[in-house]
Amino acid sequence: MPLEFGLWRVDDKPVRVLKRPMPLESRLEELIEADPGILGHPLLLIGRQVLTQYGKVVDLLGMDAEGGLHVLELKRDRTPREVVAQVLDYGSWVQALTNEQIREIYSSYARGRGLPEELDEAFALRFGGTPPEALNATHALTIVASEIDAATERIVTYLASGFQVPVNVLFFRYFEDEGRSYLARTWLMDEAETAAPAAGGKGRGKQEPWNGTDWYVSFGDEAGGRNWDDACRYGFVSAGGGEWFSRTLRSLPLGARIFTHIPKVGYVGVGTVSGEAQPYEDAVLEVDGDSRRMADLPLTGTYRRAGETADPGGEDAREWVVPVTWERAVPREAALWRTGFFANQNSACKLRARFTIEEVSRHFGIDAEIS
Repeated sequence: MPLEFGLWRVDDKPVRVLKRPMPLESRLEELIEADPGILGHPLLLIGRQVLTQYGKVVDLLGMDAEGGLHVLELKRDRTPREVVAQVLDYGSWVQALTNEQIREIYSSYARGRGLPEELDEAFALRFGGTPPEALNATHALTIVASEIDAATERIVTYLASGFQVPVNVLFFRYFEDEGRSYLARTWLMDEAETAAPAAGGKGRGKQEPWNGTDWYVSFGDEAGGRNWDDACRYGFVSAGGGEWFSRTLRSLPLGARIFTHIPKVGYVGVGTVSGEAQPYEDAVLEVDGDSRRMADLPLTGTYRRAGETADPGGEDAREWVVPVTWERAVPREAALWRTGFFANQNSACKLRARFTIEEVSRHFGIDAEIS
């Protein structure tokens, strides 16, 4: 059995605080909902009393900082062995949840609770970053109880230790002392680190769907280097300083719609790729209806780099330029940023974050959907 412990009030002499049964299972559910931190690891609750497709109801559904899902099944007092089969059934349901279904569960939960309407925003407020592209890559099953019988302990330990089934038991002890109530917790096994990969891993359905058109571009506006005013005026995005920086930008297809972000500033432009990527020295841009060599334009930024080379055997540090027709572009002082917006270290990548696409599009007065 897990380590048993008591609680003493220490004044003039130790006085043991009496352990009591939890008054109501729903009360413990409310306490966890108010502060998921009492479980021992950071969680974002995304659902309460969630109806599964099999007609069963999950007490609480949470998400961790890696996008893994946590099923919490609460049982007051002694927990029969049948609850193990119950949480395993929940596991068979949760492992198949798609990105869209997870977001729908959260939206239903947030409605009327004064919570952010979008999962991205709630995730960022809880964990300080945007959700991973693949949600539900792992899941964990937790039985929350005051105690369990010996058979349940054997079954849970057997499944978790012998077969890496992601199930554990979290014990809560409830104490009362002079009108005050206290909770203490302990795990059946060392921490609940037995999260199992969900079916499909990072495959289809675990990511937000991509519309096949929208891309994210990170524009590193640098003092004395790359300059957003140039890009905004002449219609381009660029990246360089090494192949890691330029490679993804050079992969942007003709006709792609790009959402351009200045790191630590915000989103500043949405436009369409209108030409192939070229090194700065060779780049040609359309300016007032005329084709102009970029190197001949009166630029504020500097796009030549020391040590740059086109030698196939060396590191290509050149600045690569992609022509863009802006649908809307604003000065960096008018950049848009909201908690939960997508950001990435790559110079370019597919943009799947629906929340970011919709909010940036709405702010800039453009259509979010591309057919």
